[in-house]
Amino acid sequence: MATGDFFTAPVEHIAAGGAGVLHWEGKTIFMDMAAPGDLVRGRITGEHGRWARAALEAVLEPSANRRPPFCPLYGRCGGCSLQHLDYAAQVAEKTAVFKELLARVGGIKEAPLGAIAQSPPIEYRNRVSFHCGQGRPAFKTRGGGASIPLDDCPVLDGAIRTRLREKRLRPPPDKNRFTCYARGALFLEEGVHRQGAVLLAGQELRVAPEVFFQSNGLLLESLLAEILALAEQADPSLPMADIYCGVGTFAAFLGRRFSRIDMVESNKTALALARQNAPGPGRRFFALRDDQWAAAMGRRRGSKRPYGFAVADPPRRGLAQGLTDWFIQDGPPCFVYVSCDPATLARDCARLSQGGYELASVSFYDCYPQTAHIEGLAFFKRNPGAKAL
Repeated sequence: MATGDFFTAPVEHIAAGGAGVLHWEGKTIFMDMAAPGDLVRGRITGEHGRWARAALEAVLEPSANRRPPFCPLYGRCGGCSLQHLDYAAQVAEKTAVFKELLARVGGIKEAPLGAIAQSPPIEYRNRVSFHCGQGRPAFKTRGGGASIPLDDCPVLDGAIRTRLREKRLRPPPDKNRFTCYARGALFLEEGVHRQGAVLLAGQELRVAPEVFFQSNGLLLESLLAEILALAEQADPSLPMADIYCGVGTFAAFLGRRFSRIDMVESNKTALALARQNAPGPGRRFFALRDDQWAAAMGRRRGSKRPYGFAVADPPRRGLAQGLTDWFIQDGPPCFVYVSCDPATLARDCARLSQGGYELASVSFYDCYPQTAHIEGLAFFKRNPGAKAL
């Protein structure tokens, strides 16, 4: 096998990242735009030892799961990677990826998978960051080398779509990116609106366009409901920690159960919003990175674990090693881990399992249909007989 070789093979399944997986001459091959069940003709574009990449030259026999993409930019735009799959097949393939990563990386052979929360497949995305291309909102091309100016995007909230189509979104002249947020009556555009209040599960939260906030509001409400149900297993007389708290979304709702909450967030703009969203006499706010906070907590180590419950919602890199160590040494009896990357979730599962925690349940939230992104919610309980490493 060499770069430029042509081959014919069936597509077996979808890998993390969205590429189709095939085998030819004993080698694993990854191919974009391929659907499980397709018989394809491909061309090898890159050799990498035990695996290779290939371009899709032709679909000789289409899968029953294949469908025409609904966006004219699909294939050029880097935003979506699974529009060629029926939505039910997308969910099934991403669920399989989720479970495979937990098994292979996390050592969780039989993942206690609970809810599989699905989203409307279009007009679900409430928050989006645009690049600036030719003075217009744009997305990066597949591969990220250039920008594609946009006239529409079917996965965006209807209010953002309308402004795109009417050319009412204007990139700031001094930035190469800007963010919009829309849900219900609220519309925010970075550089135009400073902040506003969004209604979430019957409660108002202050948000700002430039500060991270979950992009799928409908599934965020489902996520909140699950976290609140899991928190019923914790002792409300003990304080809880909301780590990577952002604008205080989880603390705003968990404050109904816990009178004392510590919130940790390195972004000072987000933490200022958290002070508005989750006020109260039993609240403390720490403008620290995860590793800084863990180190400070370690220096104050006492004979008793300081929290009865915690929520951690880290970025894609997952938990900092210092924070993982803190959980193992001094973490609460149970905590929720909200993940936007199943690979780092699986890695952290392995570390926490070795340190005395057990993965009690895990849920898959398909917050980003048409893409390969996978969100998860893992619930950990400390094994009473385990000793900290």
